Amino acid sequence: MSAMRRVGIRDVAARAGVSISTVSNALNRPHLVSETLVERVRSAADQLGYVPLQAAQQLRAGRSGLLGMTVINITNPFFAELVAGAEDAASAAGLRVLVGNSSDDIAKERDHLELFERVQVEGALVSPFGDTGPWLDRLRRRGIPVVLVDYSDDAGVLPSVSLDDVAGGRMAAEHLLQLGRRRLAFVGARDEVRQIRERLAGARSAVASHPGATIEPVWDTHTSTQAGRAFGTWLAQRPPDERPDGILAANDHLAIGLLHGLVSEGVRVPEDVAVVGYDDIEFAAVAAVPLTSVRQPAREMGRAAADLLLAHLAGDAADERRDIVYQPELVVRASTVGDAGLS
Repeated sequence: MSAMRRVGIRDVAARAGVSISTVSNALNRPHLVSETLVERVRSAADQLGYVPLQAAQQLRAGRSGLLGMTVINITNPFFAELVAGAEDAASAAGLRVLVGNSSDDIAKERDHLELFERVQVEGALVSPFGDTGPWLDRLRRRGIPVVLVDYSDDAGVLPSVSLDDVAGGRMAAEHLLQLGRRRLAFVGARDEVRQIRERLAGARSAVASHPGATIEPVWDTHTSTQAGRAFGTWLAQRPPDERPDGILAANDHLAIGLLHGLVSEGVRVPEDVAVVGYDDIEFAAVAAVPLTSVRQPAREMGRAAADLLLAHLAGDAADERRDIVYQPELVVRASTVGDAGLS
């Protein structure tokens, strides 16, 4: 006689008539859902005899009780928020998160993935910088499941949580074009990073629909505020008729540096040059000129990715949604419309 299948979170969701993510929130983060939903989910769990992941698995003998997570650059608050969201979900399941900061370096990223293999993490959350395919395959062959974060798998093999970056780039450029800007620049770094390429592709698609508009990509090897300030100084020193009148930055770190570089050289923002950032980090709203930015729900994305991984570990991955794509939101501030435009 075969052993009875363990009741999983998918079963609780079906009994309660709600989504798997709602069950996860009701059991682990009840403040995010209504009391009625919490009661419905708990009642369904009790009826079915559902036992949460950490109690059922008891951190399987010989395993670490850790989830591994790599991010491209932890100094960017966007990635720090991704980690915080993953930690929220992992902590509720009795697990900890081992974080590897790639620092825009493919060698470091691979070192972190090899470390995850050595310490036998329960699963890995990976925000790829470079080509990590062979290393991810090795993890999976060792029985370590992988979920991509801030990235989608074109091959459709790995589950993922990402943002529609093409839509985000298009949204940012369209905003500038609607304001009458026609000489745009896209300031980025490391054009091999897929997210940045997709943001530029979206911006180019918007520019293509406006006759007479142009967009100039400007590349460096870093996405820091210092690099942004150098970009701003360089652009400000161009003759006014050769200077862009609208700039899209690949992230808010670059954009905030750009603002300082432009303003310090006497360029008015947004009168002479309008600037849009990306990520909407906490500092965007308090920049020297409050920054218009494309918002990503970073903490929510991190939680969702960890929930996907935990569902896999609980044996519920077969019917779980494998690819979650969030939509960006444009937050308009003075760096594109000025103070008067916000009144």
